[in-house]
Amino acid sequence: MSRFMTVYQRNENLKKIVVILMTGLTAAVALNYFLIPANVFSAGMNGIAQIIASLLSEWVHIDVDTGTFIFLLNIPVFILGFLKVGKRATVLSFINVVCVSVMTTVLPTGQVTDNILMNALVGGVLLGVGVGISLKMGFTTGGMDIISLVLSQTTGKTVGNYMLILNGIIVVAAGFLFNWESALYTIISIYAMTQVIDAIHTSHQKVTAMIVTVKPEEVTAAISQRMVRGMTLLPSVGGYSKREGKMIMMVITRYEMYDLDQIVHEIDEDAFINILPTHSVFGRFANENEQRMYRSTGVFPEIKQTSKKVKTK
Repeated sequence: MSRFMTVYQRNENLKKIVVILMTGLTAAVALNYFLIPANVFSAGMNGIAQIIASLLSEWVHIDVDTGTFIFLLNIPVFILGFLKVGKRATVLSFINVVCVSVMTTVLPTGQVTDNILMNALVGGVLLGVGVGISLKMGFTTGGMDIISLVLSQTTGKTVGNYMLILNGIIVVAAGFLFNWESALYTIISIYAMTQVIDAIHTSHQKVTAMIVTVKPEEVTAAISQRMVRGMTLLPSVGGYSKREGKMIMMVITRYEMYDLDQIVHEIDEDAFINILPTHSVFGRFANENEQRMYRSTGVFPEIKQTSKKVKTK
């Protein structure tokens, strides 16, 4: 088991490094080749950094790279991250922001197309890919991502929706300080980014899986070994075959559906899986950080504290 945990942790760390480098590259390309040349502003701290850099250049004639402001503006946000998101996730988010800042500074500014709409859409999509994959790996790209993640974990609503609401201030600022055409294209860019984020980061989208199998012990053992999810077993009888079996009921997230299908059909190729949309879940449901902690340490966080709370109700 310890050897498995070591290999798993090594693979996870490698994935994080690749994601951080990819996020820095996609953000730098989005800003320097699409958004900045078209005078379209990004979401979150990246957009605020763009506005400050543009104001200094136009009003005071001081050119400071956008990447420098991205780093400086994220410092107070990381204090919130340490308090609410967790030390490990915040450290990774900080490294992610440093990578974005450095790559944005190093990569020269260019222009791929003079079509403002195309610049807004492509820039928003590129930023959304980096943010979405970062969130899926358990860390953020800083700024509004951390604030939106804290709100999402508190209320259960989507990260993308909160980012869309919080970034309204950037749209208004772009309209008043520059021109309303830039503000309108900024709305398009932010909307494209949030849609991509919600398409990738689907941990808030929960479904109920109902698995009918004649090998319930083997299937539940395999699921328990490879997924951090609880299960409920119910008796079942095949209406046509009259074979007795068990139905396994469990709640998972959308991006766990593929893993569940692979696990179940490796054990029982005749198993029947029905996926139902789930509106709300009340009770203990492990989030991504808790799952990673369990896989790396073998201990589920705060399980004793949770059980005490249930007894006192």
